[in-house]
Amino acid sequence: MGVTVAVVGLGFGRDFVPLYRSHPAVDRVVPVDSDRERRARVSEEFALEAGYDDLSSALDDPTIDAVHILTPVATHADFVVAALRAGKHVACAVPMATSLDDLTRIIAEHDGSGLVYMMMETAVYGREFRMVDELVSAGRFGALTMYRGFHIQNLDGFPAYWQGFPPMHYATHALSPVLALLDTTVESVRCLGAGRLDEKRRTGGFDNPFPAEIALFRLHGHDLVADVTMAFSQTAHPYAEGFSLAGEHLGFDWAGDDAVEGVLHRMEPPAPGERGNRVVVEPAPTSSRGAGLPPSLAGFTVDTEVQLDGMPRPVSVGASHGGSHPHLVHEFISSIVERRASRIDSRVAAAWTAPGIVAHQSALADGAERAVPDYSK
Repeated sequence: MGVTVAVVGLGFGRDFVPLYRSHPAVDRVVPVDSDRERRARVSEEFALEAGYDDLSSALDDPTIDAVHILTPVATHADFVVAALRAGKHVACAVPMATSLDDLTRIIAEHDGSGLVYMMMETAVYGREFRMVDELVSAGRFGALTMYRGFHIQNLDGFPAYWQGFPPMHYATHALSPVLALLDTTVESVRCLGAGRLDEKRRTGGFDNPFPAEIALFRLHGHDLVADVTMAFSQTAHPYAEGFSLAGEHLGFDWAGDDAVEGVLHRMEPPAPGERGNRVVVEPAPTSSRGAGLPPSLAGFTVDTEVQLDGMPRPVSVGASHGGSHPHLVHEFISSIVERRASRIDSRVAAAWTAPGIVAHQSALADGAERAVPDYSK
């Protein structure tokens, strides 16, 4: 028997439905959303059963093996704990939670459960990260000197629960690439708030006066310092979510736009009689987007159109976040089938999420250095 997955939250979650339907180890996909019209529309599009209005009903269904939670951030901790207690494997959108207490609560529920938990961090499965990871592993960068992560996204017009959201509470997209590349965690952080959030943008009930936050993260066992900029309001800049990395031989810059490929900077010696190194800029090689995926999922690494069995018509499916979504789905389902921990289990997820929580605490304390908890076993 294959895996039955409930997709909870069909806004962002809608694009994951055909991925689960296409995975060879998945038997059924159950839609869950409190918006009945949206649930009916997605069910009709992808030929699904009626599904459920709420998570608790799905958790009471003994035929459901796993849930993928794509609901608002404030629900993540409670929903994950409830699902684990119900004996379900859990995938959850970022961030894992927004308080250190909730990170600890999830770990405590997950430890010893025998279940899979995975934080679905897109940044370490996208084409840019996979390309840079290959080059770093091959020694092409040399000794690493500089990392800059960034996530800039103006949230005007978003639902009320986003208004005034502390930018660093969503830092995993910008920070996790360097932690994954170096297989390390954060030791401490200094963070400053930048600008002053207009009162009309503080309606979400958060303790946050800043439209942007800028942090320096000290890493365990490495001289490299991670510089991360997060901005969610009052920042006249296009949406950008990406990173830059520089070493002694090679550097990488990515604009943070899915439509723009990254570039490599190759360091050359000074020309005869000249001062200063030469830097040759060249297009970054495009990684094999579908490498490691089942054939039925490989096509989802780019925007595509799909018509699976039973679907009344073809449907367009996006491939945002660097084509990472099918890789995330495959890792989650594979970890269930293979009875192993996921790549981003509860302790790794906490180690990638806690630094942003602590960074916001530092910003509220005018940049005071704050230690980040150690979540290793």
